[in-house]
Amino acid sequence: MERWVFRPRVLVDVRHRDLSTTFLGHRLSLPVMLAPIGSIEFFHSEGALAPARVAGRKGTISFVSTMATPSLEAVAGAAQGPLIFQLYVRRDHDWVAGIVRRVEEAGYIALCVTVDSAVYGRRERDLHHRFGPRERLDRPNLGAAAMTDDYQSGWTWEDLAWLRDTTRLPIILKGVLTPEDAVRAVESGVEVVYVSNHGGRQLDHAPATIDLLPEIARVVAGRAELLVDSGFVRGTDVIKGVALGARAVLIGKLQTWALAAEGEAGLARALDLLEEEISTTLALVGVPQVSALGPEAVSPAAPI
Repeated sequence: MERWVFRPRVLVDVRHRDLSTTFLGHRLSLPVMLAPIGSIEFFHSEGALAPARVAGRKGTISFVSTMATPSLEAVAGAAQGPLIFQLYVRRDHDWVAGIVRRVEEAGYIALCVTVDSAVYGRRERDLHHRFGPRERLDRPNLGAAAMTDDYQSGWTWEDLAWLRDTTRLPIILKGVLTPEDAVRAVESGVEVVYVSNHGGRQLDHAPATIDLLPEIARVVAGRAELLVDSGFVRGTDVIKGVALGARAVLIGKLQTWALAAEGEAGLARALDLLEEEISTTLALVGVPQVSALGPEAVSPAAPI
């Protein structure tokens, strides 16, 4: 984030500031959504239910991971607002079609397909702590599907085309890190390009997502909506992401910190703080509406 600085404009009437935006036609009260977290129950005993409830009350959207608990149906039943399901591919087309039908029937508004996990990354911090999240067996969304990477390792653009023909839901492609893949995603009928490096946990030496946004936004050229995550923890970070082309920013580790600290109240407070920081930053940058942010509001700079 430090490689981007603001270019504030002055003598702009910023007494009234609008933090809202839209995503896939749904209004968001602020340009922040809750990223999918497969191990969410480690941070709150009710798993994905907690962020889903908070998102609904706050007027934003929570993404529900394939690996999360409880079941996708249980989360949908308790949610107070729209939800998006994040899909990890397992087994064969029949299994994928089955879980997609469940997602559609439960009322999710979109399908977020993670494509940066052809294999499980070598996560040395997990190895050091002897932490094996994939060894858990209580994954209600998987059913009898094995945790093997074999099937996802073989997924290609042709499989994505099959999925596009299989579901009526908008498809979000998560894990895009190059303009070439962003263009191909749009050409494949993907409605949303989600720029993510999986929080830096999958591939060592992957680039920072904030630095990739300008070029990806340029080649997508408005043909799909853009999302970004990985390292966004402050309101100033959010403003930079939106200015560089993202419709909204997703928070992951900030979400888990808040849930672990104070449950739903902690997560709600974290979103309140982001809202305050975004509003203050808009005023000082001289842009009264989030929807009016553009690349002219920021400039590249050497980090201190």
